[in-house]
Amino acid sequence: TAFRIANRYKLTGFVRNSPHGNVEMLAQGSPDDIDNCIRDIRDSFAGYIRETKIEEIPTNPQYTDFKITF
Repeated sequence: TAFRIANRYKLTGFVRNSPHGNVEMLAQGSPDDIDNCIRDIRDSFAGYIRETKIEEIPTNPQYTDFKITF
């Protein structure tokens, strides 16, 4: 799952399913770890991902681990 992949890279943030059927993920960590996480998610779920949008935002210290939220 995206949760397991993000934890493999020791990222902080969250992943959640949106009401519209999309998956949203906020990931914080080193740029290399984030890039590798995105690559692994794309490779693992290639048949399910139709579009990826990436937006850089400021780091938020409130995220100290990676969670599944609802």
